[in-house]
Amino acid sequence: MSEQLALITGACGEIGQALVQELAAKGGYRIVTSDIAPLPESIKKLSAEHVQGDLVYKVKTFYDYDFDIIFHLAASLSSKAEIATEEAHRINVEGTMQLLMLAAYRSEKYNKSIKFLFPSSIAAYGMPSLAEKQRAGAVKEDEWNMPHTMYGCNKLYCEKLGLYYSKYQGQKHLDETPPAMLDFRAIRFPGLISAFTLPSGGTSDYGPEMLHAAAQDKAYSCFVREDTKISFMAMPDAIKSLLVLMDVPRENLSYTVYNIAAFAITAEEFRQRALKAFPDAQITFDSNPRRQGIVDSWPEDVDDSLARAEWNWNPDYDVDRFFDDYFLPEIRKRYGK
Repeated sequence: MSEQLALITGACGEIGQALVQELAAKGGYRIVTSDIAPLPESIKKLSAEHVQGDLVYKVKTFYDYDFDIIFHLAASLSSKAEIATEEAHRINVEGTMQLLMLAAYRSEKYNKSIKFLFPSSIAAYGMPSLAEKQRAGAVKEDEWNMPHTMYGCNKLYCEKLGLYYSKYQGQKHLDETPPAMLDFRAIRFPGLISAFTLPSGGTSDYGPEMLHAAAQDKAYSCFVREDTKISFMAMPDAIKSLLVLMDVPRENLSYTVYNIAAFAITAEEFRQRALKAFPDAQITFDSNPRRQGIVDSWPEDVDDSLARAEWNWNPDYDVDRFFDDYFLPEIRKRYGK
């Protein structure tokens, strides 16, 4: 069987590096990578070709590529997007739309279904108050889709663009929908934590930042309140979800956007895990109004029953296995603890 051609944008990011490694290990794929930065040495040999530069201006170079699957990971993340909103919209929306147009064009012209995997986010939700957030508990995909951030607005809109280009573009009559050639599939990720890369200042990075600081005997001031609670996931489970969803036959899927979940804990519970592992850890709380507001707008947890029912989603790492078998062993190794 010939290799399939896969494009991974944002390949230098946390998800991108892990995905390149796992897709290469899976075998059967020729991987083309794209990022504004050069590839790190750890994945350089796994990429058949790296296209470096601003994706919005580089998409046109991909029209001659016969991609079977596109993983579009390139994005301006939540905290940065709140500071540079116009630039975030350009990267997150324009970049995504350009790639969707490319995939839809090639799908129609060559009568070939192209899979388009898109990492969305819990930022697509917007809870109106802390009281409502607590009452809501685990939210479903179609609830509270009222994001409070530019990043969340971008992600939600791109989900709708994916639905449009895969189902409604070219529609002539309400009862006459053309075949879905572009096969768009999105996952709303919770806060993702990698044991092998350093936190990059993301809005949900307060948890891993605590552990990294504690392992280095450095004091850490957490930028959210002790009671702040959102859903988290180990990076291996995030990569697993993308690869599992990639392989599911389209006829088995009734939706284009799916929640996935692993465990939901508070910032104080992260602190207690840090103290248990590193008893001398110095961790305090000093809520940053801007970043606190972002996290408060996200649900405490998500309902991933659709993913479990339609493509047998099940995380490998619950909260105990995440800390004991995945995160803490690597942190100790990194800092010689």
